[in-house]
Amino acid sequence: MQLFITSLNSGSNGNCYYVGNEQEAVLIDAGISCRETEKRLKRLGLSMDKVKAIFVSHEHSDHIRGIPVLAKKYQLPVYITPGTLQHARLSPHNPLAIPFEAFETVQVGELCVTAFPKFHDAADPHSFVVSCGGTNVGIFTDIGAPCENLIHHFRQCHAAFLEANYDDAMLDQGHYPYFLKNRIRGGHGHLSNKQALALFTAYKPHYMSHLLLSHLSKDNNCPQLVKEIFTEHAGDTEIVVASRFEETPVFTVCCDDVPLKSVTIKHRVPSGQQSLFD
Repeated sequence: MQLFITSLNSGSNGNCYYVGNEQEAVLIDAGISCRETEKRLKRLGLSMDKVKAIFVSHEHSDHIRGIPVLAKKYQLPVYITPGTLQHARLSPHNPLAIPFEAFETVQVGELCVTAFPKFHDAADPHSFVVSCGGTNVGIFTDIGAPCENLIHHFRQCHAAFLEANYDDAMLDQGHYPYFLKNRIRGGHGHLSNKQALALFTAYKPHYMSHLLLSHLSKDNNCPQLVKEIFTEHAGDTEIVVASRFEETPVFTVCCDDVPLKSVTIKHRVPSGQQSLFD
């Protein structure tokens, strides 16, 4: 089964990732405006009409800024944990929210979305894997350090958005104050190039077709540098650096002849959604 993926924006100025098949799609986070989301999808030949849900990784503004307008305009369910919702300060007049729990699979049409906890300085942060017909796409950003859950899911992905936020030397020599440097590299901040590369080289499955390096720091990383160091170890995997200014192309991901794995569906998109904002 084919999945189509693109990063609409990736960085501290806004994050939004699209994963879909021919019939439906989901957004992981919506940290850019509704207008920009629409414009970028249109340029790619994609339609908001296919987007059936938004999944929220955590409450930081660069991941939720566009949700109120986008979800209200298109009447989209917003999957968000109660802990994230409590700290997100979303208006009670904005979209309906549906709680999800770690390791429980949410089905959106033929798409299956599974969340798992991650290390980040937020209330209840999660990463996601979107699957369809045996094809798995991971969205792994805003991670302070790799954990067993990340390794387990990464090694099953046919494509992944993987954070490569900073270069150690650039962060050390940069202008950020000491406390902020420690927050970034302190285990609940962001993943460095070195950490991301170690995960990639140790656990990349042979069938991984695309790796989209994501959430690069504007001040503490260099797109050319990070692409070079990953390409050296990429083999047949295409390395793409997701921009903080524009959308990437749409990439087609397919499981080919990899054996399909059964999935237990525990939570479906309900026809009548209960608002958590009331």
